Amino acid sequence: MKLLPVALLLACALTFAKEPPKPLPDADQSQLIEHGHYTNKAGQSVHSPAHSKDGKVPAGASAKCRDGSYSFSKSHRGTCSGHHGVASWLN
Repeated sequence: MKLLPVALLLACALTFAKEPPKPLPDADQSQLIEHGHYTNKAGQSVHSPAHSKDGKVPAGASAKCRDGSYSFSKSHRGTCSGHHGVASWLN
């Protein structure tokens, strides 16, 4: 068994390395109870569904989920997944 030179292994690793998620305008964290993010299929960082502290629609929300949380999804597909689906679209 031959070992590949370190330079070749490094070049392969750099070729397949993904770019870091591109940040998007996000929800106002101070309005939300939960604070999490995920990377969507477009490589963008998106705030995970969260409940608002005052029960009002938080800035940047795109849908209300059936569990009462608000989604900040940039596409319809998969929105409110794990939150019992979409109750209503906001924009």
